[in-house]
Amino acid sequence: MEILVRGPEGFSLWNGPPFSNSEPGIKIEKVPCSNVNFSEDGSRLMVMKPDSVISINDCRSYKEIRSFQIPNLSAATLSPCGTFLQTFQKASTPQEKNVILWNTETGDPVYHQFQKNITKVTWPSIRFSSDEVVACRLATNEIQFFDAHDFSKGVVHRIRVPGLAAIELSKTPGSHVAAFVPESKGVPGSIQIFSCGKDSESQPIARRSFFRCSTVQLNWNRGSTGLLAVVQSDVDKTNQSYYGESKLNYLTTDGTYEGVVSLRKEGPVHDVQWSYSGSEFAVVYGFMPAKATVFDKKCNPLLELGTGPYNTIRWNPKGKFLCLAGFGNLPGDMAFWDYKEKKQLGTTKAEWSVTSEWSPDGRYFMTATTAPRLQVDNGIKIFHHNGSLYFKKMFDKLYQVDWKPESPERFAEIVDLIKSIDSLKVEEKKSQGQGSKSSQASTKTTSANPPAQKPAAYRPPHAKNSAAIQAELFGEAPKEAMSKNALRNKKKREKQKEKKASEDAGGS
Repeated sequence: MEILVRGPEGFSLWNGPPFSNSEPGIKIEKVPCSNVNFSEDGSRLMVMKPDSVISINDCRSYKEIRSFQIPNLSAATLSPCGTFLQTFQKASTPQEKNVILWNTETGDPVYHQFQKNITKVTWPSIRFSSDEVVACRLATNEIQFFDAHDFSKGVVHRIRVPGLAAIELSKTPGSHVAAFVPESKGVPGSIQIFSCGKDSESQPIARRSFFRCSTVQLNWNRGSTGLLAVVQSDVDKTNQSYYGESKLNYLTTDGTYEGVVSLRKEGPVHDVQWSYSGSEFAVVYGFMPAKATVFDKKCNPLLELGTGPYNTIRWNPKGKFLCLAGFGNLPGDMAFWDYKEKKQLGTTKAEWSVTSEWSPDGRYFMTATTAPRLQVDNGIKIFHHNGSLYFKKMFDKLYQVDWKPESPERFAEIVDLIKSIDSLKVEEKKSQGQGSKSSQASTKTTSANPPAQKPAAYRPPHAKNSAAIQAELFGEAPKEAMSKNALRNKKKREKQKEKKASEDAGGS
């Protein structure tokens, strides 16, 4: 495996774990750039260099295939297999076609169009399925489809959807597309699923309508059989949530289910993710402490992951392990679960994490604190699948950290991998008997530097001796040293008692 790390001086490429001598090997030294990204399948690397130059590299040899000089460049992205480069330039005139699709092998432009601006919803303009067989784009009141092998044909198929605001093409395979129409003038919003086939009818095969909806997050499963849609409104009419109201809707392409997923706790939907197989999904939901549950394809609960300060869930590519975490404005608690065995493996913390993702082999979980989200304490942490810390490195400034995409099928199961690496067994035995270096270091630091005592609560001057006086009145030993006046008065009272006792004795 490989890890891409980008800082102010450019990006470098590390060899992934397991590391020799506890340090990663450097595969590529720092290369100056302003941005860098892998294609979805990990076959190509796009490097945005100074002076609006984009370099496309082959990830087997990391040699440059082709470079593009594009003035006024604002955004660029690769297609899933790296066949096409899509760029957006600032348009000087409305007639200028500022979105261009380039062939990365030949360097020729294959398609042009005009687009006024870009947002998360509208970029990339042309969407591809994972195998690049299907290509489509969002247009005014319609979804336009292209021949992905010959863009010179232009638009070959259209699906008309009045009021269309967002689309999501299923990836594996690209057989269906989801369309979102927001609420308007008393007409409810809706999510509709259409078949991408050219000969299919332009009628939705599944549909779900709702009120109180301003934005939506659409999540297809692997296999393109189910769609999860988190529908959000900016205002919560019950006044229970400052962040508005959200509901989780589930639709299937065979029409067997169209409705709201029944969640067992009131509150917002924080995160939802499908398993790699596409037959289960996990949800984090509810007011804090949030609740986490795993459901099957029929929305039946399979496993409860408990409650806690969580807002993030990550399913490893092998589908065996889950990481439940609380990032962002939460303290960074993480809980690791074995889904197959239905048990928790361990808990730990990764404070101030901005990004988090499992490694392609499913054995390691990496978190990173990056700028510009956070300007201090930038760094990388890599954990084992059971939550134990494996590697940590801090940076003055860190912008991006990514695993190089790989197919999970390339890697064996974790049990087989552990058995095949003898060095890991030795390290585990040491950690059981002696404790890891990090734990020993932490023990030394705690013994050398005892924890600081909490400062005492403030007490006004007139109340400083109140506890001592009260103790004396009730015949208890004073907890604090008395003042000079209190001691003087005490001695006077003792002398008076002694004098009275002697007088009583003489009289008798």
